[in-house]
Amino acid sequence: MERRNFLRVAVVGTAAAAFGGANWREAFAAGAQPGPSPYGPLQPVNASGLMLPQGFTSRVIARSGQKVAGTSYTWHSAPDGGACFADGTGWIYVSNSEVPLVGGVGAVRFDQSGTITAAYRTLSFTSVNCAGGATPWNTWLSCEEIDRGYVYETDPWGAKAAVRRPAMGRFKHEACAADPVRRVVYLTEDVPDGCLYRFRPATWGDLSTGTLEVMTGGAETSGPVGWARVPDPGGSPTATRDQVPDAKRFNGGEGCYYADGTCWFTTKGDGRVWAYDAVNGTISLTYDDSLVTGGTPPLTGVDNVTRSSGGDLFVAEDGGNMEICIITPQGVVAPFLHLPNQSSSEITGPAFSPDGSRLYFSSQRGTSGSSGGGITYEVTGPFRR
Repeated sequence: MERRNFLRVAVVGTAAAAFGGANWREAFAAGAQPGPSPYGPLQPVNASGLMLPQGFTSRVIARSGQKVAGTSYTWHSAPDGGACFADGTGWIYVSNSEVPLVGGVGAVRFDQSGTITAAYRTLSFTSVNCAGGATPWNTWLSCEEIDRGYVYETDPWGAKAAVRRPAMGRFKHEACAADPVRRVVYLTEDVPDGCLYRFRPATWGDLSTGTLEVMTGGAETSGPVGWARVPDPGGSPTATRDQVPDAKRFNGGEGCYYADGTCWFTTKGDGRVWAYDAVNGTISLTYDDSLVTGGTPPLTGVDNVTRSSGGDLFVAEDGGNMEICIITPQGVVAPFLHLPNQSSSEITGPAFSPDGSRLYFSSQRGTSGSSGGGITYEVTGPFRR
């Protein structure tokens, strides 16, 4: 059977069940396909340099190498993964820095009206901090994308010192997502023959000790999968991905997000958005750019992923058309925003404010194409909630 037809058949009957939530389970069973955005077409470039749907506005909140407005903090280079945390009536946006040796994490604090009140560092002198994930106990896990890299647990308020978490494994980390029901943290690995892991803490809320497991299974794109313990999370001399013979391989793990019993994650090497149904222990494809029919795929270069409170996935592109695309619970994929004239950059760190009315993200290298040209944005508008 021809590869595309085989993959399409493999997705039918399982993708809808694995999308998560009642609406997703009713989604188009052959995986997401292009269609009209529920937000309407993109409008001309605005003053912030973005193309957005009607009714949305944007502003630049930080630029690499410049002080964040009203603060003494100089925004870091190469802003990458990020998340928002409630802070009384306001909130905090944290952002990784994907540069060698100094890396780390920066944060911006907002009051209830969205005014910036502070900016500061929460982690310094780590290396190539790419993505990560928020925990239910309000910490940010910042992941090093280097061989035998670490996960660091950081305090978004900057009051507590960051802590290295070696029990979560030493490998080329990308992103992670906490599953409070099963009390595990899923982790992606950014190498062409990488794996999907989960860390099971000995005590939920304490990441100092626990068991690192790797997903097991064959090359199928849908069906049941298993988990096996990684004997040596330190990854030396044998890499973590090579310690379990039937570990399931993924081509360049990127973003990761958990909600409603499903862990979504992306793989850049094959342009896919995957769904792990944690309730039933199965995996399927939410989107595959090689399965798009009727024209050019709207979403390529898949990278960081988040979800709105209304159930839409927002997937950022590394390259591609420099867009954030949505995948709706009805299985429609469409551009939500576009950054023209930034083709040498990538979009990173999408995250919603706690009330779901604002979306934060960065263009890692901005218009300059260098790590010192990063731009971090805020988009405000009528997001579906």
